[in-house]
Amino acid sequence: MNAQTQKDTLEVGRKLVDFCKNNEVVKAIETLYADDIESREAMDTPGMPAESHGKANALKKNKEWEEQMEVHSAKIDGPFPSGDRFAVHFNFDTTDKKTNKRWAMEEVGIYTVKDGKIVKEEFFYTM
Repeated sequence: MNAQTQKDTLEVGRKLVDFCKNNEVVKAIETLYADDIESREAMDTPGMPAESHGKANALKKNKEWEEQMEVHSAKIDGPFPSGDRFAVHFNFDTTDKKTNKRWAMEEVGIYTVKDGKIVKEEFFYTM
């Protein structure tokens, strides 16, 4: 990995974190994600497989999250870069809108960058 790759990765990571902190995830997806983004969640959820491809599916997944969950607070740390990848640590205080169950969720996102765009995202989380 060359120094330019790491610099590009850090720049994309910083932009993503800024978008997330400003609750602009849709803008992050539209701006930073490659058209053929690969997304991997830790598990399948009703109506959404663990693995999906394409910007449209990333937007759909985000929309479903917003429809299903009320986020009371979010703490976002990072990015933590390494070569062409970076990690972001998320902590959410949420309520499931269907069940009214409030819970804390901790998640790490690992993002892979190529040519200045996020080409892969992987999520690891506690429930």
